[in-house]
Amino acid sequence: MKIGVFDSGVGGKSVANAISRALPQHQVIFMMDSAHFPYATKTPQEIHGYVVPILTDLVGQGCEVIVIACNTVSTNLIDELRETLPVPLIAMEPMVKPAAEQTKSKVIVVCATPTTLASPRYQWLKDTYASGIKVLEPDCSNWSYMIETNQIDRQKIHDQIDQACQAGADMIVLGCTHYHWIEDIITEVVQGRAQVIQPEQPVIEQLKKVMASL
Repeated sequence: MKIGVFDSGVGGKSVANAISRALPQHQVIFMMDSAHFPYATKTPQEIHGYVVPILTDLVGQGCEVIVIACNTVSTNLIDELRETLPVPLIAMEPMVKPAAEQTKSKVIVVCATPTTLASPRYQWLKDTYASGIKVLEPDCSNWSYMIETNQIDRQKIHDQIDQACQAGADMIVLGCTHYHWIEDIITEVVQGRAQVIQPEQPVIEQLKKVMASL
């Protein structure tokens, strides 16, 4: 089976790689939208116009299921995209629920793009699963660009994550697939003070369920 994976940039490549390792008998086709990167500075309406042709292309290449490896797209547009595309779409969104369930300090961190943080879906996740929990949202607005251009400011990342840990956070949610590429840096900063989580494995499990139903 052909599995499509889409992201705004190289972030989703980590997801595509993880799917290929987990499901080596299937073909993974990864596409990104370098021409319009970063999505963090675009409106949902603009992003919709960029995404639909690419997803349609993946369907045209024979993909029977597509993973939207972009939290910004998933949290803002997944319902509209599911109405538009003829194949199942698997969304990636910030892991607020498991973070809220696992925190002992009742303080969690969500690292995500401004567009994701401003989305109704993200607000719903917080209202539904993080009631009574302090949710810290550091300014990660240029993280994706740093990673995409390989100009990673380790000191800036260190300062933001360290500050969150000092504020009592014991769960750190990576709410953008670009951040998967710096997970080791964040884990190093944390030094055991918090758990760092991202959704690759849950998405793979969901992908397996969807594929089994096709």
